[in-house]
Amino acid sequence: MTLRKWFHLFWTTLLLGMIVSIGIGLILQYSDKEFSVMGLSAVGFNVLNMLLGGATISVLSQMGFFAYLIVRFIAAGIIRSKTVWDLLQLAVVIVVLFDLVYLRMTNFEGTGSVLSYTVLPVIILVISIAVAYWKVKMTNRNAFIPTLFFMCAVSVLEAVPALKLDNAASSLFMLAPLLVCNAWQILILHKILDNKKS
Repeated sequence: MTLRKWFHLFWTTLLLGMIVSIGIGLILQYSDKEFSVMGLSAVGFNVLNMLLGGATISVLSQMGFFAYLIVRFIAAGIIRSKTVWDLLQLAVVIVVLFDLVYLRMTNFEGTGSVLSYTVLPVIILVISIAVAYWKVKMTNRNAFIPTLFFMCAVSVLEAVPALKLDNAASSLFMLAPLLVCNAWQILILHKILDNKKS
């Protein structure tokens, strides 16, 4: 990857994060009068904070993406069997989604039903499967499990600060740009590397 390609990835991801944050933030602000970013209720201040929040979330997404690529590279050197590595990634996805239900339910002392805590993991799983399927269409079938792992496990780890709050607006405000940025990065990776088999 050249520096020029990395700059392209950085700035496009940053722009996507800011656009999605403003869109989601404005929708949340006008649908929920108590929603404000960083405690400021004036629209102008909130739009600026939404921009900054989106930029921060996109940078967090990029850090997670490069951390994932490094872990994947190291794991490929340690675990020689692709089947074992794929099964390990699937196991982590299952554990992460289960923990997303169980830990949030126990941390918030059962303020909602089990069904209410399963909605978010199901949405993340559906989006992840859709992105993984899209990646397979763009490259090959070997990309499905790594993309699913990245979109599920890494996205949930990156979203932990918002998931610690029992607040749907906070989770949505962080997860929407995060998932869009993660999807953009994983889908464009093979084009940036000029490699159809990423």
